[in-house]
Amino acid sequence: MVMRTGSEPSTARSPLRMRLWLSVWGMVWAVFGLVAFVATGRAGWATACGVLLLVTVTDFCVVVRHLRQGPHYQPGRDIPPYEPDRGGRSRPGR
Repeated sequence: MVMRTGSEPSTARSPLRMRLWLSVWGMVWAVFGLVAFVATGRAGWATACGVLLLVTVTDFCVVVRHLRQGPHYQPGRDIPPYEPDRGGRSRPGR
């Protein structure tokens, strides 16, 4: 069992691959809903699905960008967690 350090919020790693697949899943359902509601003539629901599609596509693009930026945003298992800032850095202007 690993002992908690109390720095977990500042050293947490984002589950980008899970977010990637969830955004793909959301895009598939939003496209399905958009097509279905346009076909049945329900403009309000079609608009809602279109907005949801826009949000999921934007999230997909952000996740892909972060994945391509490398281990700073998505460290692998071989990279240890970042050490928390203990306040030892000098502040600008001092």
